[in-house]
Amino acid sequence: MMRWIGAVAVVALAGAATAQSSTPKASAANAVVARALADPARADQQGDDERRQAAAVVAFSGAKPGDTVIDYLPGSGYWTRIFSGVVGPKGKVLAYWPAAAAARAEKSVTALKARGLANVTAEVQPTNLPTASQPVDLFWTVQNYHDIPNAGAGEPVLRAFDTAVFKLLKKGGTYVIIDHADAAGTGLADTRTKHRIEPALVRRQVESVGFRFVGESKVLANPADDHSKPVFDPSIRGHTDQFVYKFRKP
Repeated sequence: MMRWIGAVAVVALAGAATAQSSTPKASAANAVVARALADPARADQQGDDERRQAAAVVAFSGAKPGDTVIDYLPGSGYWTRIFSGVVGPKGKVLAYWPAAAAARAEKSVTALKARGLANVTAEVQPTNLPTASQPVDLFWTVQNYHDIPNAGAGEPVLRAFDTAVFKLLKKGGTYVIIDHADAAGTGLADTRTKHRIEPALVRRQVESVGFRFVGESKVLANPADDHSKPVFDPSIRGHTDQFVYKFRKP
């Protein structure tokens, strides 16, 4: 149906704290994230944590020990490995790729499985719409949403995708989208060429299937990015203006 293929902790945590209330509950959640980021097993990833604002965005997601998280189109598993530490032994992380991404996913699936993370399942799903055998707490996808409407699929496939996410989440479950921002009014015009998408369109699409918008984080915003360049342009790559949207299933 869908023809598409699809980014130390204590310092970064200060950014997360500004986006969270200073309640004991929030402080405990931030401590969980900090411990996950500081895990020595992540030494190969930690140099990228500040640029990705990992502490802030994971804390913003609300993920907690015992949760079941889907990391959709997870690339090399950067976020998968962080969530593995956050949800702990009583939680689960499902690193899922759609069927259309099977060839691209093969290397990453093998590498994630080789890590032996007991609470992580890495697999290519049999369909191009996400599914789960049981309701999950968090659906997370980073720099992938803009790829969904490509190849002429357009907004109908965005609605189909968002509907599938709505169905697999628990009541009260959370949907987080991080992606490269495009200029106001551009809609889907640059999703294929610049790999950007208009944030307002994303919000409108997700809300149209029943989700409630509960907030955004500005930690990945970059006012110096004027949205004119493709995200792979050397002058902006790795530092694009990105939006972090959080939605909840009522």
